[in-house]
Amino acid sequence: MPFIIFFYLARMIKFIFCCLALAFAQPILLSQTLYTPRNIQDAYKRGTRSPDGRPGPNYWQNKGRYNIVINAAPPDRTIRGTEQITYINNSPDTIQSPVIRLILNIHRPGAVRYGVASPEYLTNGTEIDAFSENGRSRPFPAKGAGATWKAFRLDRPVAPHDSVQLSFDWHYEISLESNREGMIDSTTFFLAYFYPRVAVYDDYNGWDRLDFTDQQEFYNDFNDYHLTVNVPKDYIVWATGTLQNAEAVLTPACAKKLAASMSTDDILHIATKEDLLKHRVTTPNAVNAWKWTADDITDVTVGLSNHFVWDASSVVVDDATKRRASVQSAYNDTAEDFHQMVEFGRHSLDWLSHNWPGIPYPFPKTTIFQGYADMEYPMMVNDNTTEDPIFSRFVAEHEIAHTWFPFYMGINEARYAFMDEGWATTFELLIGRADLGVEKAENFYRQFRVNNYIYDPSQEEDLPIITPANVLKDVAYGNNAYGKPSLAYLAMKDMLGDDLFRKCLHEYMARWHGRHPTPWDFFYTFNNVAGKNLNWFWNNWFFTNNYIDLAIDKVEGNNVLINNIGGFAIPFDMVIHYADGSSDKQHLTAATWSNNEKMTQITVAPASGKKIRSLELKGGIYVDADVTNNSWTAPR
Repeated sequence: MPFIIFFYLARMIKFIFCCLALAFAQPILLSQTLYTPRNIQDAYKRGTRSPDGRPGPNYWQNKGRYNIVINAAPPDRTIRGTEQITYINNSPDTIQSPVIRLILNIHRPGAVRYGVASPEYLTNGTEIDAFSENGRSRPFPAKGAGATWKAFRLDRPVAPHDSVQLSFDWHYEISLESNREGMIDSTTFFLAYFYPRVAVYDDYNGWDRLDFTDQQEFYNDFNDYHLTVNVPKDYIVWATGTLQNAEAVLTPACAKKLAASMSTDDILHIATKEDLLKHRVTTPNAVNAWKWTADDITDVTVGLSNHFVWDASSVVVDDATKRRASVQSAYNDTAEDFHQMVEFGRHSLDWLSHNWPGIPYPFPKTTIFQGYADMEYPMMVNDNTTEDPIFSRFVAEHEIAHTWFPFYMGINEARYAFMDEGWATTFELLIGRADLGVEKAENFYRQFRVNNYIYDPSQEEDLPIITPANVLKDVAYGNNAYGKPSLAYLAMKDMLGDDLFRKCLHEYMARWHGRHPTPWDFFYTFNNVAGKNLNWFWNNWFFTNNYIDLAIDKVEGNNVLINNIGGFAIPFDMVIHYADGSSDKQHLTAATWSNNEKMTQITVAPASGKKIRSLELKGGIYVDADVTNNSWTAPR
């Protein structure tokens, strides 16, 4: 063969092979990368995080040890506190100007908040009465109008692997209007975010300096707490942690019932309305000091009342060790739904521990406190009372599900709300299917989590889920935090199957338990554990302006052409009715769209070779924005 012919033939063969390789590789190559912020890329370079989703060999996080004493004497609304913080610097950096969070300054006039504040909501916020660094008194920076954090310069910077002792005396007036915290009634208070705390200093963002706006939630380190709550006699205290001195603050009969509740499935009435009226619940000291401890936890909260009744029981949450968790409720005796709340709580801990997420409840107890917030805290929830016990259970299950997200892992809720609210919404649906049946639970889910989003065509609804939550408000925040990410997680579950999905989820939780994961740690852990490049899915659901809208384009023979107008890679059912009167249903997972670069159109061939008379697309919880093009009937 002449050389020139060989040369050109070789070039042509190489060109053909390159084209073929590119054609086959294109969908894979396009799915190889996700947008990754520069600070996350830098974390990979420094080895604090790994591109496979694991904590890196150089991962670190800081920690605090808090010794807090607070004094409350309702109806006086002034809460006074002292605390000593040992803040441990595990970072490789020298800390010169720590940030202190003063979250209750959200109540000050002029605070940056997304909602309107009524006069009953406004207070002077947190007032610092005294401050010391390493035992030496010094002034604390002057307060600004509504500043929910303050940075100050240390006299002695904290070197890596060293610590600093900070002490605060402070007071604040509890808000008349109860939201996430505040006055429930004149002698019932719920205290949350009540103490000065050191903000998170992390490996990818440095100091957390986000303002608290009363919409986005929180980001905290895993700290150790010793908490003492001093209250007048006849007041009961419920708090995060383990009560250390029940015998000192409760009458022998109540202390005995509380101890018995820790090892029984029966619901015991620790304090009834009659007990309270006859003053036979707490010891008759002028002031009782209730002492609590909690280690490796992200926050503590407190409820107190002189007339709330108190129920308790427990449930086995870990079959391997037979470990039980206490379930308690505190409520006004007139709240009929709360008479069932311990039962609801027991069921929640049982089901969530054994099914989804399927990790044993990690804390020694949970307390469901009657308030107004429908809000989660470590070991406590603050829930409203309703006339519908089914809805009350629905809310309690959602808030208790937050135990695993964000409290089992230290998720940055303020920036990435979908990493906790989206999961709690997912578990809420899964437990709801078991409680109410699939149809009723999914109707609930569509009504409260999907319909408002899909039927509102405004631009805010279609912002990418990955958009930092701290720049969102109203509907954009709500849908990106709750419904949309939950739909994504459920689509992934449907696509991978329960066994592989559970394996990925459990490994993600194991890797980041007690740590601070980012979205990319989640995405890449699933890729790594599944052994699949799922970036096409993450890109589609979390990084685009897509929504849900499928349409049947045309039917040619037994080939059905489906347009994905909205763009989301959703699972759906295709219901086919054949000319011979028979019917069939074909389920298609999100993987149906994986080899379509733009995920705009697919061709589906029903399994049967029969002539199609009509067909329709059914999305179930994936509510279609326009259902008028979801069915087709053969022309006569």
